[in-house]
Amino acid sequence: MNEAVIGLGTNQGDRMENLQAAVDAIKLLPATKIEKISKVYQTKPVGYENQEDFLNADIKIKTALSPHALLGACLGIEASMGRVRTIKNGPRIIDLDVLLYDGFKLDTFELKLPHPRAMERAFVMVPLLDLYPEGRAPTLYFGLKLKSMDTDGVQLYDEELKIK
Repeated sequence: MNEAVIGLGTNQGDRMENLQAAVDAIKLLPATKIEKISKVYQTKPVGYENQEDFLNADIKIKTALSPHALLGACLGIEASMGRVRTIKNGPRIIDLDVLLYDGFKLDTFELKLPHPRAMERAFVMVPLLDLYPEGRAPTLYFGLKLKSMDTDGVQLYDEELKIK
């Protein structure tokens, strides 16, 4: 089993319901177990700013799926929840990103690991600290980076996700 981290985000509809539905779907993936879920954070949009605030969280899993199979499963969950890609960085019902995968470094057209923009995004890094309080994750030391990062747009949300 390999350790992986998936980033979750949503800013359309019932955002907490969207995040919980994604967690529930990930739990059903074959040979995959959710180990830990970060707190939920409300965040300002990045890139395309003319949209609602996001809710974001990260989840740590153990999985026997390959990195590409995990990505395919995440894309399938997005599609089943109604994700339509129209505007780059635009509004979305759900976004699932494979951020880290057990020390793998990968650079293919479909998948780059660790996620190439993870270290630039407070909405990824703040929840990641919930999963790895020491600031170290497989292939990533982010403790110092997070200390210098502007986290003003990342606010703790008052609800939590559950592993059902």
